Amino acid sequence: MIRSACLDDVSALAGLSTQLGYPADAGAMRQRLALLLPASDHAVFVAVRNAQVIAWMHVLAVLHLETGPFAEIAGLVVDEAQRGAGIGAALVQRAADWARAQGLPTLVVRSRAERLRTHRFYQRLGFVQQKVQHVFSLDLDHADAGPQACFRPPERA
Repeated sequence: MIRSACLDDVSALAGLSTQLGYPADAGAMRQRLALLLPASDHAVFVAVRNAQVIAWMHVLAVLHLETGPFAEIAGLVVDEAQRGAGIGAALVQRAADWARAQGLPTLVVRSRAERLRTHRFYQRLGFVQQKVQHVFSLDLDHADAGPQACFRPPERA
């Protein structure tokens, strides 16, 4: 069964997030989920089997100036012991249904370069690789001067 996530799911979501490679505790997951649940441009779905959450997926609406609106799967993880049973595909279908209901024309997902099995999974579902990119981040809590330290606007004469 697939349903919308609720705050009672946070322990399972945290455990699954850790399996995905993004360690989280239930408290942190509760804070994040509490912000996402009321947001109409985000949805978090869980797959449940035998009253246990065995997978989750987060999808959101995105609007970029250069591309227009689309939906993006921000995260999807199926419990390691449950993989290969169609649960991930069912969650992707739920994401596509949600995106269509939002009037979004495209569903996008990003996957780390080393996750070859995941790439094949999405390709089997009809996704087409669009590009390879690098992701950069700036830790604003620990960057002394932030990006301004490197940016110097040209002097005007």
